[in-house]
Amino acid sequence: MKKLLISVVMIMALSAIGYSQKSLYDRLGGEAAVKAVVGDFAGRVLADVRVNKKFAKSDAPRLVKNLTDFVCVATGGPCKYTGQDMKKAHKNMAVTTGEFNALAEDLVATLNKFNVPQKERDEVMGAIAPLAKDIVEKKNNSTGTALPKSFKPAPPLK
Repeated sequence: MKKLLISVVMIMALSAIGYSQKSLYDRLGGEAAVKAVVGDFAGRVLADVRVNKKFAKSDAPRLVKNLTDFVCVATGGPCKYTGQDMKKAHKNMAVTTGEFNALAEDLVATLNKFNVPQKERDEVMGAIAPLAKDIVEKKNNSTGTALPKSFKPAPPLK
């Protein structure tokens, strides 16, 4: 009985420690920081010849808003993401593994620019990496590939 009581107390203590830790969103700096990071990241991506052709038909304000909301939610923030799921949003874009990796490199460069600590950087990248299965349609290392003419982007924001 004594061992059970000690185990319960330890579990409660560990749970309390876990619950008191700030969310990744808060540790990154909240809304202002997420907006700054997404703004810089979007600028990098749109200037990066390895990936920018994939955004040729995108509505930039929609892309930035949805990306900001997505990052906010993915990091435990209070935002609500109303965009499409990753699979649907990237369907028929013919995104390659190389292009996904180039986007990841752009994100790391942005996180480094803002001096995001390694722990938080790893957590952000850990949240992004699993999305490859829903975004990548061509498993090769090519970059700078054109957006297929048949791709239909989401409508612009109203």
